[in-house]
Amino acid sequence: MNLNSHIQPATSPLQLWGGLECTVNRVRDEYFSQMDRNGHAERLQDLERFASLGIKAIRYPVLWERTAPDGIESADWSWSDERLPVLQQLGVSPIVGLIHHGSGPRHTSLMAPDFADKLAEYAGAVARRYPWVEYWTPVNEPCTTARFSGLNGVWYPHGSSEAEFIRALINQCRAVVLSMQAIRAVNPDAKLVQTDDLSRTYGTAEMSEFVNFFNERRWLGWDLLCGKVDEGHALWTYLLENDATPEELLWFKDNMCPPDVIGVNYYATSERWLDHRAERYPESRRTVYRGVPHADIECPRVLATPTPGVGPLLQETWDRYGLPIAITEAHIDAKREDQLRWLVEMWNAAKKVQQGGADIRAVTVWALLGSYDWNCLVTECRGYYESGPYDVRGPQPRPTAVATLMRELASGRPLSAPVLQGQGWWRRPGRFLAKPVATRTAVADIAERGAFRSTFPQPILIIGATGTLGRAFARICAERNLACHVLTRQEMDITDPASVEAAIVRFKPWAIINAGGYVRVDDAEEDVERCMRENAHGPTVLALAAIRHALRFATFSSDLVFDGTLGRPYVESDRVAPLNVYGRSKADAERRVLDSDPQALVIRTSAFFGPWDEHNFVTQAIDALANGREFAAAGDMMVTPTYVPDLVNTTLDLLIDRECGIWHLSNGAAMSWADLARRAAEAAGVDAGKLREISAADMGLRAPRPAASALSSERGMLLPAFDDALARYLVDREAVQAKVDSGTVGFAQSKEA
Repeated sequence: MNLNSHIQPATSPLQLWGGLECTVNRVRDEYFSQMDRNGHAERLQDLERFASLGIKAIRYPVLWERTAPDGIESADWSWSDERLPVLQQLGVSPIVGLIHHGSGPRHTSLMAPDFADKLAEYAGAVARRYPWVEYWTPVNEPCTTARFSGLNGVWYPHGSSEAEFIRALINQCRAVVLSMQAIRAVNPDAKLVQTDDLSRTYGTAEMSEFVNFFNERRWLGWDLLCGKVDEGHALWTYLLENDATPEELLWFKDNMCPPDVIGVNYYATSERWLDHRAERYPESRRTVYRGVPHADIECPRVLATPTPGVGPLLQETWDRYGLPIAITEAHIDAKREDQLRWLVEMWNAAKKVQQGGADIRAVTVWALLGSYDWNCLVTECRGYYESGPYDVRGPQPRPTAVATLMRELASGRPLSAPVLQGQGWWRRPGRFLAKPVATRTAVADIAERGAFRSTFPQPILIIGATGTLGRAFARICAERNLACHVLTRQEMDITDPASVEAAIVRFKPWAIINAGGYVRVDDAEEDVERCMRENAHGPTVLALAAIRHALRFATFSSDLVFDGTLGRPYVESDRVAPLNVYGRSKADAERRVLDSDPQALVIRTSAFFGPWDEHNFVTQAIDALANGREFAAAGDMMVTPTYVPDLVNTTLDLLIDRECGIWHLSNGAAMSWADLARRAAEAAGVDAGKLREISAADMGLRAPRPAASALSSERGMLLPAFDDALARYLVDREAVQAKVDSGTVGFAQSKEA
């Protein structure tokens, strides 16, 4: 039975699949649901968004915990009834998942004796409801979930022993077998796509016993399903020593359920390095296993020469099983350009192994709507969000550059993102968290360094070489391996069309960022002509050149385009009404730039603070109060502080995403200048007793300011929360100050890229 399968055999070109992060994990008695947080639980129209990406299949949930938490008799099928047929109509094959890092409803758990039978009962009910569904993943990542739930104690039922790990793994694998039997009783053609994290471990000679053990353990789930576990298996004794019985292990040989597609999940954290010299590594990478202290760290963070990546692991899987393979999760928590680079690396590796004769079916982009709080293994709701092909932080999911790349891969079109020219962070020199370990020859290391140097990548031109924002862009572009050139006024006069044209011809950029301009708000009241020339005319000249040369263009505006009388934070569509010359120059620039180049990106922002600039308000407030000096700040002017690294990183992401129009970027918290000083001092552990709260009228400002110019956004609040930003500022500031104090870098140097 094959009513709508779009998944093709190895003779066909490599396919693009998609995956929806749908975890419902349990921590004690609290459930964490990704679909409630990413909004897909309530958005049917996402399915058309997914189909637009060119995917042939999607890993899609009909989760036990959500559909039948109180038993089959009271199951609510309305959600999946509405969605699965739509996927079928859109030409996208659902790969239906029943448990995704979950432990089932409250009446069972991964270690309960009835777990497998109960999941199989549910699987049969789902198959009867949707007999046309061909591809199934009853349990996602059984080996990985068993580690988190049975060995590491992270998820329910919070086991912390080898025996509990083995019990959770056997129960899940048994559940897969019984579920597929129940499904195939309805649809004999049903196929199993069995996913797991394809890890690989390396290490020092002293850690060889653990290295060998972990490299055998990673196969256990697939080995059980394929009937490979018997008295001759490398881990047979280990399994028996940890309460597995010969009968239950050999049951899998009598009930073999080999995957129709082995689903390989691969992350930057999948390959590990074990080192007996734990003291060489950060505390967060030290651990103890079987009484042996050691370091356990991601390979990219320590190996001088990177591993080859997923390609050899795919080949290893093919050699071991000889079964069709798909990369079923390909995602990285990174800035936009590295998300793109990672996906292309996965795609090219899969194609290369396929061309070598292995049956590689597809690469799956995970997660289509991004994911929440995986940096703490979804044990808390911290609000940490990783976007994917869509960013869900606005009123509707917003396509990112990853979506564009997916459509290009799916259709075979040339890849258009200019930022693909650089290496990803996992291959760059600045990736290390500890002293690099040499694992190959010096020749290989030289080859890696040679590969790192891109050949004449197109740069971003950055205007504002001497300003806080321009220097921050240069620094962060260097960190992100984005080629850039920071222009001085001598290299480009933005008010002179001929000068702009000459710079574009010379540097051949793909984007221009205007981070300069006239910034002295009070002086502008008497220096009107210069302010308008630099803040309005210059950006207009750049916009005209950008549209003429088909370049991306971003420029910055200000909260001072508003008069402060609205009574709530301003959003992008609110009417501008500047009170001073500087505000008028920015409002005029917004209008003229977007008239000249509708594809331009205009960022309104407010109240900068950052670690590399000693002149910003937060740094001055903390320094004055820490040294016992009085510090005066207005208590009747409301702003939204903006952390410069967050502002720069998000602007770059939006530029790569080809976003346009006006965006408000700030860290979201409305407060007075006095409150900002007070909160900064409190976070820094500084006594704010010398803080003097005064009125704006007493500050002697020549240019009138709005009383309340706080910014919000109707397009999406993309920057982290203010408290998070302030905490990172203090850490970053301390690191900069330590370099200044040690004499290794001067303060002016510390602001340069």
